[in-house]
Formats: sequence, structure tokens, C-alpha cells
Amino acid sequence: MGYGQSQNIKIRAFNIFESALASIDAIHCVVMANKFNSGDNRTRRFVSIFIVAGLCCFFYLLGAWQRSGFGKGDTIAVEMTKSGANCNILPNLNFETHHGGEAGIIDDFDSKVKTYKPCHPRYTDYTPCQDQARAMTFPRENMIYRERHCPPQDEKLHCLIPAPNGYVTPFPWPKSRDYVPYANAPYKSLTVEKAIQNWIQYEGNVFRFPGGGTQFPQGADKYIDQLASVIPIENGTVRTALDTGCGVASWGAYLWKRNVLAMSFAPRDSHEAQVQFALERGVPAVIGVLGTIKMPYPSRAFDMAHCSRCLIPWGANGGIYMKEVDRVLRPGGYWVLSGPPINWKTNFKAWQRPKEELQEEQRQIEETAKLLCWEKKSEKGEIGIWQKKTDADSCHASQENSGVTFCKSEDPDDVWYKKMEQCITPYNNANRDESSSGDLKPFPERLYAVPPRIASGSVSGVSVESYLEDNREWKKHVSAYKKINKIIDSGRYRNIMDMNAGLGGFAAALHSPKFWVMNVVPTIAKTNTLGVIYERGLIGIYHDWCEAFSTYPRTYDLIHANGVFSLYKDKCDFEDILLEMDRILRPEGAVILRDEVDVLVKVKKMIGGMRWDFKLIDHEDGPLVPQKILVAVKQYWVGNSTSTQ
Repeated sequence: MGYGQSQNIKIRAFNIFESALASIDAIHCVVMANKFNSGDNRTRRFVSIFIVAGLCCFFYLLGAWQRSGFGKGDTIAVEMTKSGANCNILPNLNFETHHGGEAGIIDDFDSKVKTYKPCHPRYTDYTPCQDQARAMTFPRENMIYRERHCPPQDEKLHCLIPAPNGYVTPFPWPKSRDYVPYANAPYKSLTVEKAIQNWIQYEGNVFRFPGGGTQFPQGADKYIDQLASVIPIENGTVRTALDTGCGVASWGAYLWKRNVLAMSFAPRDSHEAQVQFALERGVPAVIGVLGTIKMPYPSRAFDMAHCSRCLIPWGANGGIYMKEVDRVLRPGGYWVLSGPPINWKTNFKAWQRPKEELQEEQRQIEETAKLLCWEKKSEKGEIGIWQKKTDADSCHASQENSGVTFCKSEDPDDVWYKKMEQCITPYNNANRDESSSGDLKPFPERLYAVPPRIASGSVSGVSVESYLEDNREWKKHVSAYKKINKIIDSGRYRNIMDMNAGLGGFAAALHSPKFWVMNVVPTIAKTNTLGVIYERGLIGIYHDWCEAFSTYPRTYDLIHANGVFSLYKDKCDFEDILLEMDRILRPEGAVILRDEVDVLVKVKKMIGGMRWDFKLIDHEDGPLVPQKILVAVKQYWVGNSTSTQ
């Protein structure tokens, strides 16, 4: 069904509605005439009943028309429209706006809308900042070519990335952990390369993930049991984890049922699509690499970091990669190294590597760990576990005696496109204040406890009182969202993104074992709050929305954006941000935008040509609030489609 045809149907429906109103008005006049001329109460009652019955029939027919659907996304769109328009559900929401200066723009909307065409099917899995052709023009030294290299403005695509033919909605969690539809990521190379290691199997029209891995052939569960014999995984003290070189993220997938949330990353491969499989499974992951640039996470973010045969040369370059892990590892946190060179004396023949090389590699790792003040807790089989000490004073004394170089930057969280340094992030005064304000609560109590960064006053402009008020406000907002879109809690959405996360209030209010939220803190945000988000037991990342996000297309089921367009209105084109949202949103995925009315009117005009069904509605506190909400659903369509399917 084409856009013109769809518009004609909408116009006809509106004309029917106007005719119905005119008929009701005429009947009302008859009633009034009867009232004054005949005084026949029975006639008035009969006509009143007739009016009510007529209205019911009209709305029944209108609802039936909506339900008929013209694309596979329409059923979800109708659910959202029904719940948003039902006065019994949202008595104070009105879908019409009530602010001057916009009426002319809305009336003129359809005639000026720009229609975005589909990109060529070769762009189905396009990742703009990790494009393979562009990557090959950069040096391979220190994995520079695998880092982010975004296209200049004149090379950005201005079209819609198509889904592959046969694309289907992913399974809900937890089934999606074990099964991924083949059509969604049709790449079989890993089923051959990793067949012995039990990573992934192709069965009929799905991929099955048995939970195996190079270092856990008996399954991720038993591997995690081994770690849990040393690390307190089960009691809530370990909540956030970092998996470097994650493969298909089975470690993170199986940690989730133990209430541990892992941020996994791996580089973009030319054929293996490991991160894509992870996200199709519903597991948090991004495209990333330890190369020359700092990781896009704040200091002291993770309770545990992990490498399972991740091929990162930990001892090389003066231990610079271990020093970067140390920056993001919380005092008291654990580092797990599984695979070479651990226990090299027993395994060097199986690894087919010279024992002298492995011995030197382990020596470098042990030496760097000592400089970082990490205490070795266990070495058993091929697994080594270290714990970062919490005693800052004793660590500083030993480090100073060793002649180490401390990082001079005053802000260890200032990392966007910043080069890694050959230095150790010190326990500065702010760190000590935060530590003395009390240890983090175990999860889930941690979710709403006052984070140490806020309790110590180290987050500019955020007090304990404003933090608590922010939580109350987001509980109210999320309650309204659930009335607008009643399937948020159903498990339909697994991978959720908050594009401007603030203090993490949206993710906290939405918290559920059925899904996770990627909390993005824009690099241009007035206040850097990502450290607070991690102290709440949530995960997130720094990002600049003038550039593409480090993920594959179609990897998020629901995108929330609070004030994003107001934040970027003088920084980059709204069109680029919207096209990036469309790239990373699944067909039939949902969008919730919360912003100022004048900004959303501009956004509304653009998305009219993006194959989204949408509605602009009032703030939950009523029509006089200038902030509005725009809800949308991406229509279902695939490559080679000329219209929605």
C-alpha cells in the first residue's frame, strides 16, 4: 500500500467522522425541538438512545477499519493508538496540541513532507563508523583500523536501511537467548569455524546457541559456577560486568539470570557478525575494540571485567590495556582472565605456542597487576582471578615506591576520542570522599539508593533532594508510557535504548528481568551522569548523536529520547539523528520522544516520510504543559520493497 493511498483512506475516515458529527448535530436539534414543542419524554429518551447507539456503531466501524491493518506493524500501532485515545485510560491526555504558532505548520504538514527512499540492499548490515572499506584505509597497528572512523557529512547516507528479506520479529526473552531466526542474521561461518567449541548451531530456519564457548565447552553456566566459587556473584555485590572480546556474548547471556548485567563488546568482523548475534539474542553488546582510544565508559563503573581467550595482548605496550581496565574497574572489583597464558606450563603444547613466549606474557601480566594494586585471588585450570584492592592509601604508597606514573587528567571520565595513556588512574580526593560515603548497596537495593557520587556532592548541580525528585518524576513518566503503549511490560521489547539518560531514572522506573536498557549519556550533556548510572547497577555508554552509534542495524526494540533534539538543535541536523534512530530500530519497534512542542513539530514533519506511524500527544500533566510526547512505530518492510508489507 503506497503513501498516497494511505493518506486518502485517512482523509475518507476523517470525512466520515465529520459527517457523523453533522448527523448527530441534526439529531440534537430534533431533540431540542421535541423538548420545547411536544414535551414527549418517551420521544426524547428514544432519540437519546439512538444518538448513543449511533456513536457506538461509528466508533466500532472506525476501530474495525484500524484493526484491518495494511502492514505488519499496524497491530502494534493500533494498540498504541487505542490505549492513547481511550479517555478512561488517559483522561488528561489530548492528541491535539494547544500552543500558538504551530497550527499553520501542522495544517501544511502533508504537502511538504520529504519521503526517504530505501537504501540499496547491500547496506542491510551497514555500520557507518565501522565500515569495512573505510577501515582498510587505516593502519592495522594496535587495532587502529577497527576503531571508530565515521564518514564525513558529505558521505552520510540519507536513505532508510532495509531489513533482509524474510526478516521476522525476534523471540521474546529468555527464548531469544537460545534461538535467533536465521533470516535476521543469515551468516553461517561461525557454525563451521566454532563447531567444535559449541558456540552456535544452524537448525532449520533458526540458529541455536547451546551456551558453549572456547573456554567453557561444558556450557556457560558451569563456567560461571567456577567463577562464583571465588567471586560473590550471587549476593548482589557484583552487578555490572564488562566482557572484552565477547564473541556471541554467551557469558553475559547466562550471567543475566543471576542478576548480573554485562556490557559486552567485540570488533566488527568482515563476516562473523558476533556482536550482531549477541544483540539478536537480546544481550547487551556494542561494537568496540581495545586499540588506542579509551573505552567509552566512566571510571569505577564495573564490579567485574572478563576476558575469555579474547586475544588482547594484556602484557604488551607496558600493560596499557590492563591500565585502561583498571580505570573502569571499581575498587574491590574483579578481573578474570581465562585462557592463554594462564597455566601455560600445562597447556603450551595444546596451544601450539612456545613456552618461553607464554612465560614472558604471564610475567608481564603479573608485574602489571602488582603495579595496579590487584591481588591475585585464584589460578585454577586456565582461569586466573585478580581483585582490585580498596585501600587507596596503601596502594598509593606501594605504587609511588615502584616509580609508576599517575594520570594527570583531573577528570578520568573525560574519555570520548581520548587516547589511552601510559599511566595509572589515581585514587584522587573525590574517589576517597565517595568511598567514605559508604559502599554500594547490593542489587536491587542499589537501584534506588543514593549513589556515592551524589552523596559526596561530586556531580555538579545534583543534590540528594534533586536525585530523589528525579526518581519520582520518572516513575510518573513511565507510568504514563505504559498507558500509552500497553505492551511495554509484555516482553515484546528486550533491547531498549535511552538516548539521553540523565540520572538513569527512566531505566530504573522501567526495570524488569524481561529487558535491559542501554543508557546513553551524550558527550555534550551539561552534566556527566554516566558514573551515577553505573552506581545504580545499570549500564550505559558515552556517545555523540551527531555520529552513528556503535551497533548493527535493527538492534533495538524500543528507543526513548528525552530532550535529545533540543540538546542537539544547534549541533547537527535532526535528519541525521532520525535516520540513525531508524537504522538501529527494528521493524515494528517503538519510539517515545519527549521534548518541547516546537521541536517535536519539526521532528514530526521529518518522520512523516520515514515509514513510521506516529502520534503527537500532550504531556501527562495536561495540554498547557509545553513539553509534549511523540509516540511512533516503525512499519514492517524489507529490502526490494517499494511499499510497506
